[in-house]
Amino acid sequence: MKSMTGYGYHEQQYPDLSVSVEIKSYNSRFLELLVNLPPYVSALEPAIRSYVASRCRRGKVEITLRFKEHNTPFSVSVNRAAAEAYREAFLVLGEIFPGQEPPGLGLVLGLEGVLGIEKKRDDTGYWKQVESVLRAAADQFDAAREREGMRTKEDILCHVVLLEDAVKTVSSYVPALELAIQETLRSRFMELLRSSGLVVPEAESAGSFGAKLSEGTSLDHRILAETAVLLMKYTISEELARLSAHLAEFRAEAERNPSPGKKLDFLCQEINREVNTIGSKTPILEVSRSVVVMKDALENMREQLRNVE
Repeated sequence: MKSMTGYGYHEQQYPDLSVSVEIKSYNSRFLELLVNLPPYVSALEPAIRSYVASRCRRGKVEITLRFKEHNTPFSVSVNRAAAEAYREAFLVLGEIFPGQEPPGLGLVLGLEGVLGIEKKRDDTGYWKQVESVLRAAADQFDAAREREGMRTKEDILCHVVLLEDAVKTVSSYVPALELAIQETLRSRFMELLRSSGLVVPEAESAGSFGAKLSEGTSLDHRILAETAVLLMKYTISEELARLSAHLAEFRAEAERNPSPGKKLDFLCQEINREVNTIGSKTPILEVSRSVVVMKDALENMREQLRNVE
């Protein structure tokens, strides 16, 4: 697991050149590369982009390349047309301002377009030098992201443990929850029978209650069917099973995938759905408290995952 934030810098001195590469990154849903380099080596940008993209999958990554040339050979040419145009202009100015000395050669050489200077650069040779510096900076960059990623992973897994413990707590209350649902339904059905004119003694057991319905009323089959439907509707066994499966998959994905950010974020959405369903179904105070613990742990996990590649 790697963080999307990191920093790397490396500088290398060559006989005629100094090269430095700085790489830094921030959070982003997708991979976004920003390459800053001198205009005269713009031909290197595709190669730089390709190399950095091979080492990053997500994040906004800024790559800055700097050059310092020491003994680069260059050629100087004279633009005769520009020099003669300036000469003609000076002659006209001399007629307008008689008695003034004409400009010297030093001034003329500083005028735009008189001299042309071209440095002799080898883009292929530059790339060989840049590539080694870029690789060293990228190694530092990756190491920083891995260190931060390991700390993030440890924190996330601590919250996974809280979720797993809360699931165990909630699971221990499933029998009590189902019993509470049954008792609530039984109480409501008895009230329905009383309102229909059927007197059902409070002391009767659930078995004798069902037997009396089958003997003396036409509502027995419907009541039993509704009881089964409502038990299936309000029990949380299925939600707990899916929640446990999602947590197991979360752990496995965090271990096996070097860039698990998107998958883990999706799993958090699924976990949140199951937690919300459990919270909406349960009337038991201890289960509600565990749901609050799970929501808090899940929110912390999702906050941390915003920084994971």
